[in-house]
Amino acid sequence: MILYLKQSFTVVFLCFCFSQANSQTKSEINKQPKDNSHAFFYQYRANNVFTAAVGTAVINGDYQDPLFEFYGQVGYKRYINPYVNVNFTYNKFNLAHKNISNNGYMSFDLNVESTIMPDSFFTPFIFAGAGVNASNYFTATDMKIQGGIGVEYIVMEDFGIKLFTDYNHTFSDELDGKVFGDANDVYWRIAFGVNYYFGRTNKKSKIPSDVPTIINSNPIIHN
Repeated sequence: MILYLKQSFTVVFLCFCFSQANSQTKSEINKQPKDNSHAFFYQYRANNVFTAAVGTAVINGDYQDPLFEFYGQVGYKRYINPYVNVNFTYNKFNLAHKNISNNGYMSFDLNVESTIMPDSFFTPFIFAGAGVNASNYFTATDMKIQGGIGVEYIVMEDFGIKLFTDYNHTFSDELDGKVFGDANDVYWRIAFGVNYYFGRTNKKSKIPSDVPTIINSNPIIHN
């Protein structure tokens, strides 16, 4: 059942990405810079990002009948360039099995993320990294690796909404309280959230002075 839900979500998710990418209007395309200056990025996004999300988490462990439980995230992103950022997130979630357990966890994740189309209102993104998984009160901690995909849509200057899913592989088989077989425990998270871009004091300063613009490239010369 869980595998079917994962496959169904993946199909819906990819269809959503495809339809959104194809629905981008000609006016949005015309707004994109023609000289690779990323003027769009500096107009609608910024190098610093506060991010937050809520959703659900589900474990794939040694017991049957895992449940979808609460998941929440807050974090910070720093863009190295319009295509790549490094981000750190704090994640709080529960992992549960029906009639067996429901335990609280948190993770501290460090990721490298790629924004595929930084000069567009709509863009897919992918990320991967490593982190620390811990039970409540840090009674147990384990290292993990993670990776995921998502989509973002800019609804106004400095503000975007996102939908993403990630896969988390822990280096422990005791996450669900049972050691069985050779495989370590893994879990999935799906969430909807927001990105708030900040770091510039006014609109004029959003485009760096060394980035070519229409005015800079075609100055008005008085005789």
